[in-house]
Amino acid sequence: MSVTLFTSQTSIWPNVSIHPETTHLSNSSHSCSDFKYFAYTVTYSLVFPFGFISNSAALFVFLFLIPKKTANTVFMTNLAVSDVGFSLTLPFRLAYYFQGCEWLYPDWLCRLCVFSFYLNLYTSVLFLTGLSVLRYLAVLKPFRNKTLVTVRRASLICLAIWVFVAALSSPFLMTGTLIRQGKTRCFEPGSKSSWRRILFLNYVGLTLGFLLPFVTILVCYGRIIRRLLHRHKMGSRKRRNRQRTVYLIIVVLSTFLLSFLPYHVARTVHLHATVANRNSPFTLRMLKVLVVTLCLAASNSCLNPLLYYFAGESFRTAIRKASERKSFSSINHGSLILPLYERNRTNSQLVPRTYLDPQPHTVQPLSPKGQHEQGTSGAVKGPK
Repeated sequence: MSVTLFTSQTSIWPNVSIHPETTHLSNSSHSCSDFKYFAYTVTYSLVFPFGFISNSAALFVFLFLIPKKTANTVFMTNLAVSDVGFSLTLPFRLAYYFQGCEWLYPDWLCRLCVFSFYLNLYTSVLFLTGLSVLRYLAVLKPFRNKTLVTVRRASLICLAIWVFVAALSSPFLMTGTLIRQGKTRCFEPGSKSSWRRILFLNYVGLTLGFLLPFVTILVCYGRIIRRLLHRHKMGSRKRRNRQRTVYLIIVVLSTFLLSFLPYHVARTVHLHATVANRNSPFTLRMLKVLVVTLCLAASNSCLNPLLYYFAGESFRTAIRKASERKSFSSINHGSLILPLYERNRTNSQLVPRTYLDPQPHTVQPLSPKGQHEQGTSGAVKGPK
């Protein structure tokens, strides 16, 4: 492995790094570059296969194995689409690092990879928020939920989320590749004005894409938990609904607290430090923190399949029925491969299996000769 692979600077937005311009920080910068290379390659190498396969399988279940669509399945389907789309860009990121942090692909693909990161990040946040609101309505407003929540309205809300997040993330389509140290780079702002623009976009994303949804989720779950604690006598159906609600709360809060919250805090602090003094030791230390939190944020696509399975009753039911059909078809296939015709050993003719291996309680067909013999053998004698 060449030395340039570990000494090349990567990026922190979403992997933006700083290029040291002073010699007293060069060793720290190289150490940070080594750390970033290791963290990103390991994370993306794990997230890509698991996230792509699990979310693609979930998408197949939502589209083809669940006959009756609900508002919940609409939100989960869009969440799976977002995760699959982001997973498809990870091989290009891995290739970028394996090539010594040199972008060998078209400029538009670099822009698309940056854009897809934020598209996935904030659509995931808003789709999870939508699922939380649906659960809130189902638990606290069950009668209004039946008339207010429909598949059509859920589809329109998901479409609005896609358009809204794509519009907010569109500025990242304006920044493509640049030449630095004789190499074509991707994921790196070029000038100090770019950093200031990114800082402004950070606050837009922080407010609309994280803080407001997070507060909404906390309010919904607080009201839900309060209602569930006051329920003592519940039937089996209500107990199942309560269990699904608890699973939803655990998975969504874990995703926010582990993936989204640390990344937004570290990103904001690091951007302020970079704009103020991009070569300070504190900035380099914060860069390592940001690398770790970005890896956690990129891993959110691996947590969502847990949400589909534990919180989605129709998802589990579809998987169970598919497994039962597979087992049933295997049994039938085993019985069908038994020969329907066997070869007569004496005359080498194909004889139906019914003549050769009669089963109990079955009437065997007789040949014309056999019927004649039965007719001439005499009448059935009655009782004496």
